[in-house]
Amino acid sequence: MSGHGVGQSERNSWARSLSILAQDLADAGLDDVEVLIEYQLPLTSRRVDAVLAGVHPESGADSFVVIELKQWSYATGYEDSDTLVDVEHVAGPRLHPGIQVGEYCEYLVDFLGLLSDQRNTVRGAAYLHNAVDRDVADLLQRPATEQSRIFTKQRRGAFLDYLRASLDAAEPGAGAADRFLNSTVRPSRHLLTYAAREIRERSHFTLLDEQRIAYELVLHAVERARSADRKRVVVVSGGPGSGKSVIALSLLGELARQGRPALHATGSRSFTQTLRRYAGRGSSRTKNLFMYFNSFMTAERNGIDVLICDEAHRIRETSVNRFTRATQRQSARAQLEELVAAAWVPVFLLDEHQVVKPGELGNVEIITAYAKQLDLEVDVVPLHDQFRCGGSEAYEQWVLDLLGLAGGKPSVWEGDGRFDLRVADSPEELEAFLATKEAAGETARMSAGYCWPWSDPNRDDTLVPDVKIGTWSRPWNVKSDRSVGEAPGSPFWATDPNGFGQVGCVYTAQGFEYEWSGVIIGPDLVARDGRLITRREECKDPAFRSRKSVSDDEADKLIRNTYKVLMTRGMRGTVVYAADEETRAFLRGLVQIHRGLETVYE
Repeated sequence: MSGHGVGQSERNSWARSLSILAQDLADAGLDDVEVLIEYQLPLTSRRVDAVLAGVHPESGADSFVVIELKQWSYATGYEDSDTLVDVEHVAGPRLHPGIQVGEYCEYLVDFLGLLSDQRNTVRGAAYLHNAVDRDVADLLQRPATEQSRIFTKQRRGAFLDYLRASLDAAEPGAGAADRFLNSTVRPSRHLLTYAAREIRERSHFTLLDEQRIAYELVLHAVERARSADRKRVVVVSGGPGSGKSVIALSLLGELARQGRPALHATGSRSFTQTLRRYAGRGSSRTKNLFMYFNSFMTAERNGIDVLICDEAHRIRETSVNRFTRATQRQSARAQLEELVAAAWVPVFLLDEHQVVKPGELGNVEIITAYAKQLDLEVDVVPLHDQFRCGGSEAYEQWVLDLLGLAGGKPSVWEGDGRFDLRVADSPEELEAFLATKEAAGETARMSAGYCWPWSDPNRDDTLVPDVKIGTWSRPWNVKSDRSVGEAPGSPFWATDPNGFGQVGCVYTAQGFEYEWSGVIIGPDLVARDGRLITRREECKDPAFRSRKSVSDDEADKLIRNTYKVLMTRGMRGTVVYAADEETRAFLRGLVQIHRGLETVYE
């Protein structure tokens, strides 16, 4: 079992479905097969209902069957889609269960070292044990593969035959289960490494469950919008590491291959410039797919099929800035209005806890309210899975509780085996730890709250070491897009190897990930009386100077969101240092590791 807390309804669901599966295994004579219940996929928080481990009756090799259990009694195709389904008494479309279990199989083969040369040892089936064929007839129309079989209770006999053909009744499965559970794990594919191939060739990422639903909803909306001459808005909301940008690039690539006019836009200079560099490498045409939110002030209405607004929490009230022509200022509209108008299907991917700058207003409520005001259909897809931070939902929740962003209170972190969290006693210790990771070929970066001045470079093309703590000092990342000495321009701080050694700010870290994250908590966030409080007077960000434009309550939330972003960049671990001594003691008291990092990487 996974050991995570579940509600009573989920327990009841397990009891019903698992008792049926257990009886089927017994009736098939497979009493010695090992059953891994609620198996957590590596490097993600997604759990599989059951993985059966045993020996193949013909080859004698390890054999694994992924089982997705469904209690559905009645389901039909969603608006003629063969990838999405409507389920009775369930709100919103669901992913076709054959696709769902097939992607679990593909993901396991991609990430478990044990399966790298044994792709055929993994099979998958969705078992709709409450349904008869006629009530799920649409689902049975989709061609099945060895990784995406579907069985109903009417086909129970065929299900038992399938199990016997995959698992040897005479051989125990304990050895196969042990090898499966102790397999090495391949590191997660870095989005930017595969970005160009993702767009030009085929998908290099496996989209799971809600990710795939969002992806299919957009493709489906494109088909219907043109034929029905009607816009449709899709909003995808999820926390850091939930796969929003993977969905965005997967969509952009698929739409490009279909010849559909589509663009990607963000409100982040660093993120857009980096995508242009990596995804657009060798192709000016591909580079031009990546735009900014303020690029659509004069765009033709419905001029493109899809506008993918990534990092949509950074949408601002207006696109007007100091570079905007006077003629455009006079006719300026709300930025959200411009983005919705530009495409038949505007797509917004966002995290409401990543609003870090005054004037940013992108959230689910505002976007859906505006769309409904225009009488547009809106699909909202929440992403609950975690693909960063070692797939640790517990760590993300710990950060939210620590910062007071989700109604919880700070709690003790004892470790969950998936993510490494440490508290450093000095900035020297933090940097030394990250340097060992860099030397080992892993990516690591230091970042900090905006609590120190940020100087222009010296005349000799060196950076000023503005971030000073005791005798330790380091420069901020470069201010401009251009390199200074060996230090990369600001858009590339998170991805260029020479970014290590400068301290990144939230504006250069947001949207990126690296294997190891070092976070310096400045004096703008301190622990007093058992909780963290903000001190806006310690913040050096010019955007926070005016209390007229930024209230104390707004500043408080923005500072907390800033540290939430910084503390959730790491894929394997985070080391934290607090400049305030009382805050360091507070954090040391909360980080009491009883269970260290258990994932073994190849």
